Amino acid sequence: MRFAPAAAALSLLVAVSASVGSAQDNSVDPRAGVLMAQAEAALEAGQPQRAVDALEAAFAIDPRHTPILIALAEAARREGLQGKAIRYYREALTRDPGNYAAISGEGAAMVEKGAIDRAQRNLAQLESLCGSSCPETRTLAMAIAQGPKNSKVLTAEAVMPDAVVTQNLSGEAQISSANSATTAR
Repeated sequence: MRFAPAAAALSLLVAVSASVGSAQDNSVDPRAGVLMAQAEAALEAGQPQRAVDALEAAFAIDPRHTPILIALAEAARREGLQGKAIRYYREALTRDPGNYAAISGEGAAMVEKGAIDRAQRNLAQLESLCGSSCPETRTLAMAIAQGPKNSKVLTAEAVMPDAVVTQNLSGEAQISSANSATTAR
């Protein structure tokens, strides 16, 4: 009983410092906030590269603000850079493993790349965290149902030009393709 006042004071100190720490994580530097608003306007205007530029500047100003990473990922997806978007989403998930927007966005980017099984794992994770009725779960479920935007997946062999071997006047064999010509001796 004689340690009760000290324990109460220590508990109060921990609670106050924890609430101050979480309040700092949610606030954004005002300059970064302005850049994020400019980026959103650029995305709405169909200018994802301008949005990326503004978001990268915002990230340089306030690298601890996780929503900037999620916005960067969305802009990368709109540019068709799903791999880059997934990298941004994973960085956001490293910082905040329960971020619904990052889980859903990563899953949608995986669908766009054709990785439906991986996207379904994200959907299952979202359903366990927030249920089947939360907006992020519904958005990802709809993206999975629609499937990849680009259903045509190419392999390196599919785009290789047909090589043609001919003999020139000097007796050297030439291998030519649509893109280049090589001489073999």
